Amino acid sequence: MRNYLTLSIAGLLVALIVLGAPANAQAQRYSVTDLGTLGGGTSKGYGINASGQVTGEAVTAGGVFHAFLYTPGSGITDLGTLGGGSSTGYAINASGQVTGVAVTANGALHAFLYTAGNGMIDLGTLGGGESKGYGINARGQVTGEAVTAGGFLYAPGMGMTDIGTLGGGSSTGYAINASGQVTGVAVTANGALHAFLYTAGNGMIDLGTLGGGTSKGYGINARGQVTGEAVTAGGAFHAFLYAPGSGMTDIGTLGGGSSTGYAINASGQVTGVAVTANGTLHAFLCSNHVIRDLNSLIDPALAVYVTLESGKAINDDAWIVANGVDSRSGKTHAYLLSKH
Repeated sequence: MRNYLTLSIAGLLVALIVLGAPANAQAQRYSVTDLGTLGGGTSKGYGINASGQVTGEAVTAGGVFHAFLYTPGSGITDLGTLGGGSSTGYAINASGQVTGVAVTANGALHAFLYTAGNGMIDLGTLGGGESKGYGINARGQVTGEAVTAGGFLYAPGMGMTDIGTLGGGSSTGYAINASGQVTGVAVTANGALHAFLYTAGNGMIDLGTLGGGTSKGYGINARGQVTGEAVTAGGAFHAFLYAPGSGMTDIGTLGGGSSTGYAINASGQVTGVAVTANGTLHAFLCSNHVIRDLNSLIDPALAVYVTLESGKAINDDAWIVANGVDSRSGKTHAYLLSKH
């Protein structure tokens, strides 16, 4: 693990010359920490909580991906598996509980719930062979997908229940907020894929699109605001922000043709990935309806060789988990962008 803020002043000056940046360039907003790996070459982050703990997947010395838990000041730890070879952590709550997917001893993929001191428990399925956990809230409720039934809601002590569809055959829950509202994607009666908002007792509502035929919800906050991606009338996927009572609005891109919103915090700030004007993938932060390249918000000396390609999670302090590539090694690592 390496904190890139320790780069020398000399290195910074060289980078400023290379980039053609003026000496009085805007102060950078984020400190950046490379979360490292579990002994292998690659890591990817997918979830963050209020304490800055991160979960994701990292390659071990044995060459397989394992779910990890990163804690500021303590580093990265291996969460293990359900008896099989690999695992991935997708979301983490305020208590440090993690959900994701792990290979079982018989080779199946099952959703898990990890709690410090107790390790992983298998959340089972809804009658099929596989399941995956994608979102978790402070109460330990989990959402995801299970083969045959589709989207599920798991509650401790109650197990896994089917959350239904939008009239079609399947669904997937990607994120859940504190009150148990779920967003994701479901098949409609006419076979289209649409983002939904599920509320217990009221079922699913269709969030629509941006003029095209498809949408997917990937992140939700406590106010029921949703972000994801939706096809526009022009046929491109764009990141969106949905607000109850206001509907879906287009977040835009970074100058290229498409974008996706992956996570949203309590203030409505969104992070995700967008295509730039030169056709590359860059992580973004959208705040107050203004979309910015995350690579412009970090130390320019670091940005010379690390490209943040995708923002995957954001907490209420606007700390962000982003995945990026270091051009010196060609490897993808998870990075924590923090503000102090």
